[in-house]
Amino acid sequence: MMAAAILTVRRASLHFSGDIYERYFSGLGSLILLRDGSDLVVMPVRHQAGGGYVIKLRNASGDRTVDAADFFRDNGIDDAVEMTLPSMWSDDRAALIAKGAFG
Repeated sequence: MMAAAILTVRRASLHFSGDIYERYFSGLGSLILLRDGSDLVVMPVRHQAGGGYVIKLRNASGDRTVDAADFFRDNGIDDAVEMTLPSMWSDDRAALIAKGAFG
């Protein structure tokens, strides 16, 4: 079983470590955020034309950030909210799933 990946929501952005980036999103420039009931679904975008939110390099350690204020606001998460979201990779959905992120 793969270890949990820790995602953080802070100032309406999704933050994750360089290790998580390399493990699940290596070489990619964007991802898609979806709400599935109370779960947050974070899917890699394999083709740039697929759109999505831009993954930005945050620091020299390789940590990444995704500015997704519109997504979080539309789903009831205010800019001032800070959350730590344990997530697990789902092979079936080809995505990181943070269960209960919206509940």
